[in-house]
Amino acid sequence: MTSAANHPESTGEMIRRLRGGTDLLTAAALRRLDAELAWYRALPAEDRSWIGLVAQSGIANFITWYENPGRGSYNAAEIFRAAPPELTRSISLQHTLQLVRIVVEIVEEHTEQLAAPGQHSTLREAVLLYSREVAFSAAEVYARAAESRGAWDARLEALVVDSLLRGDPDDSLHSRVAALGWAGRGNTLVIVGTADEPMDEVHAAELRRAARRAAQDALVGIQGSRLIVVLGGEGNLREQLHTLLDRFGSGPVVVGPEVPELADAGRSARAALSALDAVRAWPSAPRPVLADEVLPERVLTGDSDARRTLLAQVYAPLQQVGGPLLETLSVYLTEGRSLEATARQLYVHPNTVRYRLRRIAAVTGWDPVDPREGFVLQIAIAVGQLAQGVAL
Repeated sequence: MTSAANHPESTGEMIRRLRGGTDLLTAAALRRLDAELAWYRALPAEDRSWIGLVAQSGIANFITWYENPGRGSYNAAEIFRAAPPELTRSISLQHTLQLVRIVVEIVEEHTEQLAAPGQHSTLREAVLLYSREVAFSAAEVYARAAESRGAWDARLEALVVDSLLRGDPDDSLHSRVAALGWAGRGNTLVIVGTADEPMDEVHAAELRRAARRAAQDALVGIQGSRLIVVLGGEGNLREQLHTLLDRFGSGPVVVGPEVPELADAGRSARAALSALDAVRAWPSAPRPVLADEVLPERVLTGDSDARRTLLAQVYAPLQQVGGPLLETLSVYLTEGRSLEATARQLYVHPNTVRYRLRRIAAVTGWDPVDPREGFVLQIAIAVGQLAQGVAL
């Protein structure tokens, strides 16, 4: 580019003309913005006024740079300093580049009027160079803004997940998750597991992206080697979470029970974390494993929620049904799951025992004939007997 410095005899006249035309250029640029860009017309009046200041600042910075290229600046951060940081949230990078393009076109259209005699091409080349550098610089501004927002969102997300784990969501929960993009439609569940290695920012970002692809709503918490993912939305969340398994380490992955609202996610989280500790006692557990599938081991670790779940979902229903089901189940488990031995003990036909076992499975959802589910039922009976202080 042939800079103004190569024509010292015309520099003063050119700068004087440019400074005198600042208001003209700004007004022309804003008229063009209003005429051509629907997004600009849709902005609130305050944001449009800030954009006017940005356009004026850009023109003023160009004049300063043109006067002294060595000391002037085409840093977009300097141009945007005329407006509040929130403006980068109101207009996108694409919108900003459209703004730069229109301002450049306006200046080019007025080069004949503004340029000193014989300096039209010099001014045009300077405008093109300046606009290119500003465009690159604007991209950097938006990248830094996105990085800053990402860091803030990660801290806010960590606070929300920590609040859910403690089970004490406050009145600000809904506003916080709304700021993170949580829509709040459908159910919620919590998934917990571990990482084989410390999670750096790159792997944490990959986990967050994968979680957001897996479900409509997602939150991620990283506590040392422990990973907590909260999924929400409509549809089959348990099926959707399978896409996340390879993001966890090689250890167990536990899925808490589904709850109707995010505010209830603490219950799902407590069950999942308890199961993550207790599942070590079940080496052949599937991956992922439901927290309610680890109820016996959770009871052995002193989990009162697991104890109440077994009482409410297994022991109490069998008591409410009445008849010989509870007794039959106890004898069947005590006699080593033998139909014949159970039938002899109860003085009934083996087919009667089979029928009662099917009834027990229908009432509780756990099949006494299956070794693992029979173990769950056996612990449930023990819990119920301890609760009542009696033995069958």
